[in-house]
Amino acid sequence: MPQVRLVVVGGFLGAGKTTLLRQAGRRLVQRGRRVGIVTNDQAADLVDTETLRREGFSVEEVSGGCFCCRFRDLVASSGRLMERHAPDVLLCEPVGSCTDLAATVLRPLKQFLKNRFSVAPYSVLVDPLRLRDLLSPAARAPFSDKVRYIYTKQLEEADTIVLNKADVLPAAEIDALRERLAKLFPRAETLALSALDGAGLDPWLEAVFADRPAGQQGIQVNYDVYAEGEAELGWLNAALKLRAPAPRAWKPLSLELLRALKDAFAARNAEVAHVKLSLTAPGHALVGNLTSTHGNPFLLVQGASEEPSAEAYLILNARVHIAPEALKSAVEEALAVLTNAGLRIDIERLECFKPGRPVPEHRLPPPEPCSVGAENPCAIIREAFKPKRKPTSKD
Repeated sequence: MPQVRLVVVGGFLGAGKTTLLRQAGRRLVQRGRRVGIVTNDQAADLVDTETLRREGFSVEEVSGGCFCCRFRDLVASSGRLMERHAPDVLLCEPVGSCTDLAATVLRPLKQFLKNRFSVAPYSVLVDPLRLRDLLSPAARAPFSDKVRYIYTKQLEEADTIVLNKADVLPAAEIDALRERLAKLFPRAETLALSALDGAGLDPWLEAVFADRPAGQQGIQVNYDVYAEGEAELGWLNAALKLRAPAPRAWKPLSLELLRALKDAFAARNAEVAHVKLSLTAPGHALVGNLTSTHGNPFLLVQGASEEPSAEAYLILNARVHIAPEALKSAVEEALAVLTNAGLRIDIERLECFKPGRPVPEHRLPPPEPCSVGAENPCAIIREAFKPKRKPTSKD
């Protein structure tokens, strides 16, 4: 059996991993490739899985923990895709709050399953707006040091750092951010693209299929800080049936719900890492995103018809820097926009929790001694992002 190219795309919550996988999958299929996708979450009812399946992709979902803690599930899910659909490319998206994947996923795959998989260099996506907020000392700090610690470690272990959403800032700012990343992490290749419209996608695909080592970066990870950072994020997955007294359009109401969620989190001074919404109605589906408490909701329509209907199915995923109890309260408050619109809501499932301590099944050392790591959260990048002091007459 020929090796399958296995591509792991990491990055913090809201960086655009699913959008990139969807665009890359389309492009690869156009080129005659057979593509399978493995999604990953701490719980079931994942918007990403439903969105990708509606696109026609063969998708498996690993839930209950990140790939590092569910390594056997990742292998089993990949095996099912290979048996049923014979892909020659597997695109894998780990949980956005996880790090240390080079040691716990990529290197174990290379060592234990080298006859089955050809592992691509590890790509880590970055949202330029989030990067600017997190790394600029002059900006507000949307997350705690422990959450920023996870963000930093994700960048440190990347073989390729991908500055996504290149269309949201002027080209000069994107170039400046990319140059800074290249100086901070000189062992990683740096690229810029827009997963939404596909600009810059081909150079990234070339990097994915290049004959370069994967999982080469050796980093130090303090698992106590890592676990505490993850535990500061509230996690909510819900599945709801919606019934209206008469057929209605769902797009305006979906946007209203996203705005209500944004307002509820802002009122609690809680930073959104990522909120995703999937609403399925006859003939079409809506996919909504909110990646910051101070950002604007984005809604994508899937399907050829937007005819009004009286029923819809809603999946909601929220990852917010807030305690689970407060997260649940905020979501329930926002859902009032649906009941106020006269809808009947039947909650099929609702989970609200904080992630448990990561316990990898494997953790393998890098081929070279570890040379990167900062126990002080964000010490490496914050130093580099300090404003340069202007020369004075004393200099």
